[in-house]
Amino acid sequence: MLRRDFLKASAALAAAGFPATSLLAAATAPAQLKFLGQPQAFDYAWLKGHAKQLAGKAYEPPVNHIPPEVKALDWDQYQAISYRDGHALWGEEQLRFQVKFFHLGLFFKSPVQIYELKNGQAQELAYDSAMFNYGKSGLKADHMPKDLGFAGFRVNFHTDLERDITAFLGASYFRAVGAEWQYGLSARGLAIDCGMDKPEEFPMFTSFWLERPAKDSGKLVVYALLDSPSVAGAYRFEIQPSATMVMDVDVALYPRKTIERMGVAPLTSMFQYGENDRRIGASDDWRPEIHDSDGLAMQRGNGEWIWRPLTNPEHLRFNAYQDENPRGFGLLQRDRNFDHYQDDGVFYDRRPSLWVEPKSGWGKGAVQLVEIPTADETFDNIVAFWNPADKPQAGQERLFAYRLHWGSKMPFSPPLAQVAATRTGMGGVVGQKRTYYSRRFAIDFAGGDLALLGKDAKVKPMISVSRGKVEITSARPLDAIHGYRVMFDLKPTDDSVEPIDIRVYLAADSQPLSETWLYQWTPLAPAKRIF
Repeated sequence: MLRRDFLKASAALAAAGFPATSLLAAATAPAQLKFLGQPQAFDYAWLKGHAKQLAGKAYEPPVNHIPPEVKALDWDQYQAISYRDGHALWGEEQLRFQVKFFHLGLFFKSPVQIYELKNGQAQELAYDSAMFNYGKSGLKADHMPKDLGFAGFRVNFHTDLERDITAFLGASYFRAVGAEWQYGLSARGLAIDCGMDKPEEFPMFTSFWLERPAKDSGKLVVYALLDSPSVAGAYRFEIQPSATMVMDVDVALYPRKTIERMGVAPLTSMFQYGENDRRIGASDDWRPEIHDSDGLAMQRGNGEWIWRPLTNPEHLRFNAYQDENPRGFGLLQRDRNFDHYQDDGVFYDRRPSLWVEPKSGWGKGAVQLVEIPTADETFDNIVAFWNPADKPQAGQERLFAYRLHWGSKMPFSPPLAQVAATRTGMGGVVGQKRTYYSRRFAIDFAGGDLALLGKDAKVKPMISVSRGKVEITSARPLDAIHGYRVMFDLKPTDDSVEPIDIRVYLAADSQPLSETWLYQWTPLAPAKRIF
């Protein structure tokens, strides 16, 4: 499957919520789930050993024996398949969690093995067509193979058994929600060669082990086996529902070969346009903004906080932010004002943010950002991940541990003022004839100590650019947000169309008052520089 297919599947499911299986579950009497084979001993040490052994062998792609009618399902037909509540794993055991399964079809044509883990013993769950109501999908339950398998699974919490709290579906993609009960961006187990001039490789979770939680436990543990031509891996997820969902992730990776660009803790989102970027051809829509995330936030190893607004570039754009032992990074949806989106169908103002918190030193490397052009909100076009400086080699074991935070409120935020908005437009002075091409930037900062500053405080914008001339600079109080607005123009001094890197923060008496705003602006070709 190509990147575009995965991105379309990922974003389309975000826009509509997960398939109808997550919302239209058919009520039935309790049913006894079926299992395959005999229980086998299982723990994370065994899974790591299994992944290491698997990596020592040549990669074997998954074998799919899916009936043609299942492969041919379109979106509406796939949506018509609903899961029967009475077949939920642990549904009749009065536990705080229930698990329901996704049917194969549409973009999801590689079956995964799913096991229940109980008292250290794992046993595979059997597919049963009785689990599903096929509705108007065109499929017939009695025509489905007994060994068809599942596409993935979703989890319900006892506080609301109708709506998912997390779901694993497609390649190594998974999602979760916070208090807003809104899906949005995705996480992945691993990204390989993302944003390079060769096809991206999509590792796949091929097997899952769902550990039966204790009766009153508010945590669910899921294990997963990852496999691809380049690497095999063992994963452990400890999932704790809350207003800000927390997932503790342990990863053991075993490369089959040298990996040019390995993305650890990859995040995938969508940015079509926003207040800072309304590129013609990508923003002809009645809604003011369309995006799942509006910026990449980073806390570097030295403690510096950085905010990088997202863009929808004309051509694929790649950026690497070098660091050592980063304290965290994430794709955030800071703007949570409904009026800024006006979307009462998919509610972009409610989309969760996602923060990655390393639990141990990750050494040298870079937070890398890939921005892919899109003219459609159903395509995820933003990817962010950690790329270790030392390229993984065949035979190595690479261990990573991190915590994922999903929701509207992140557990970490800058103590300094934060960027509240980024706007751009034509440069120059209103009322005066423009005689050359330039770009205006307006950056709003709020929070921190800005509200405490007196009127005579000498606040300065600290601006640096990789090339070009900065002019008409100012930093003035903005009472509407109890903060400050920085404004400046950037004038290209050459005909290059290479991106210009911009760095801005607020300071008083040489002391930083805000996080650092980073941006990348691409000037128009000389023939298009109208003023």
